[in-house]
Amino acid sequence: MTPEEISKMLQQVRRGKLSVEDALDRLRNLPYEDLGYAKIDHHRSLRQGFPEVVFARGKNPAHVEGIVRHMLRNRHNILVTRGDAGLFERLRKLDASAVYYELSGAIAIRRDRKVRGKGKIAVVSAGTSDIPVAEEALVTAEVMGNRVEALYDVGVAGIHRLLGESRHLREARVIIVAAGMEGALASVVGGMVGVPVIAVPTSIGYGASFRGLAALLGMLNSCSPNVCVVNIDNGFGAGYLASVMNRL
Repeated sequence: MTPEEISKMLQQVRRGKLSVEDALDRLRNLPYEDLGYAKIDHHRSLRQGFPEVVFARGKNPAHVEGIVRHMLRNRHNILVTRGDAGLFERLRKLDASAVYYELSGAIAIRRDRKVRGKGKIAVVSAGTSDIPVAEEALVTAEVMGNRVEALYDVGVAGIHRLLGESRHLREARVIIVAAGMEGALASVVGGMVGVPVIAVPTSIGYGASFRGLAALLGMLNSCSPNVCVVNIDNGFGAGYLASVMNRL
C-alpha cells in the first residue's frame, strides 16, 4: 500500500465511508519491508500487540544494524535478544538510548514507556546461575510495557528464601520461574499461587541434567495445573507470553 493509498483510506475514515475497524484490518495485512537479507514486519504490533523482535545470535552484525535502523523509523520500542557488547556499540551509534544487559545479551531501545499490562509480572530464578535466562524474560516483559519485579536465588534447596517472598508472589498477575537442575521450583511456586506460572527450564546443572532436558521434563510433568512450560533457556518466550497474559 502506497502513502497515497493510505492517505485516501484515512480520508474515507474521516468522511465516514470506511470504519476504523475496517481500516485497521487493511493495515494489519500490509506488506513487509524487504531489505534483501531480511523482511521486516512493521505491522506486527497491529496484529500481536508488539513489534518484531530481533534474534541476533548467528546473524551478521551489519544485518542486525540495518534491521534496527529501519525499525527506528517507527516510534515503538525495539528489542534485540542474544546480542553482545560489539553489537551494542553499533546500535548505540544509531540511538544513544540503547541499553545493554550483559548477562542475557538483551539490547533494548525504549521510546514508549507506557505501561499496558494490567498487573505485575514476577520473574523468579532458582539460583544465581539462572539469572541470565531470568533477565532475558524480565527485560522482554518490561520493554513490552509491563511492571516487573525480580526475585532471584530462591530455589528449593533453601525453600525458606522463597517463603519469605510469598507476599510478592501473591501480588503478581503472572509469574515466570527460571530453574535448572531438576526444575522443581516451578511446581512449588505453582502450588503457592492462583495465577499462571510460566516455567523456563535452564541448561544449568550437572551431567544428568542433560543441559536442561531434566528440568524441561520435570516441568512438563508438574503436578501444579497452573504451570505451563517454554523451551530450554527461552527467557524471551516466557517474557513475551507473560506480557500477552498480563494484557488479557
